[in-house]
Formats: sequence, C-alpha cells, structure tokens
Amino acid sequence: MKIIISDEALAWFKEEMEVESGEYIRFYARYGGSSPFHEAFSLGMNREKPHNIGVETVVDGIHFYVEKDDEWFFNNHDLYVSIDSKTDELIYDYKK
Repeated sequence: MKIIISDEALAWFKEEMEVESGEYIRFYARYGGSSPFHEAFSLGMNREKPHNIGVETVVDGIHFYVEKDDEWFFNNHDLYVSIDSKTDELIYDYKK
C-alpha cells in the first residue's frame, strides 16, 4: 500500500490545517459513514503523532501515515488524496 498526496492536497493541508514540516497527518478507519470496501466505516484524518506506523509517505517534510492497526481498511489498495476543485475539499480514491 502507498499514500499518494497531490500537490493541491498538500497545499490544502498547509493552508487549512496549518501543517508544517516535521508534523504528522494520520489517516484511519472510523466507525460511521461508508467506504468502497466497508459498510459502516469511513476514512478519517487528523493531526496526530504515530504509535506504530504501517504505511508512511513524507511530502515536503510532512508525514502522512496509516497505523498498522488500520491497514485492513484499505483492502490492499493505495490511497490517493486530491482536491475537488469545485468544493475545495479533500477527495480520497483507492486504487490497486
């Protein structure tokens, strides 16, 4: 599994969440909503230091990661994070 962050998404994290080099953004499975793979679970995201990183991508010094315990959620797919140009919100896509 890989985490791919688009340039636009990186700019969003820097502007909207004021994330700077050396900080961490965690993607995790949260109860509620739905996803392409799991009914009643959706993808959550927050600023949090890691405990047991399963997958990590560092872009411009910012660490984007998934904890080992949350890897099941992605069903062996890569996570692509981009921006919806109409709503200026994050879009999550899952690709093999």
